[in-house]
Amino acid sequence: MVQAWYMDESPEDQRAPHRLRPNRAVSLEQLRRLGVVYRQLDADNYESDPCLKEIRRAENYSWMDIITIHKDKLPNYEEKIKTFYEEHLHLDDEIRYILDGSGYFDVRDKDDKWIRIFMEKGDMITLPAGIYHRFTLDENNYVKAMRLFVGEPVWTAYNRPADDFPARKQYMKFLAEEAQ
Repeated sequence: MVQAWYMDESPEDQRAPHRLRPNRAVSLEQLRRLGVVYRQLDADNYESDPCLKEIRRAENYSWMDIITIHKDKLPNYEEKIKTFYEEHLHLDDEIRYILDGSGYFDVRDKDDKWIRIFMEKGDMITLPAGIYHRFTLDENNYVKAMRLFVGEPVWTAYNRPADDFPARKQYMKFLAEEAQ
């Protein structure tokens, strides 16, 4: 089951947990109010999993690939790790399903504070278009993830500030409505 918490501001290794002391846990309901959707699936049987098949059908996730993030598997590893950790947004939802290993997605809350989401095997997350976020490996330095898209994949990340994009404005409207 996914774990999430508010992050400290420590400049130490980005792969460390960065929990506040005392820890301030974040619930699935709090993530949902940010537009973040979490699911738990059977990663050992992802190729034949009827739940994954139904999610892909219902959400129209027509395109997928699998990425392995490890220094021996990913070309330009160091450069990619730095890019993934830059705060950015996308114009489409970002859907990731962890098939093996683990890592962190960091998202901004409505008050612009960082929330760290620990993802491991079997966890699927959907980050809404327009949410500021970033990704890093944890101290195990390995993750294998399925990337899902509606239609053709769009890999473009817009580093912060990117507040003028319609996706960001729509996301901010969503947050305002959730706050009511």
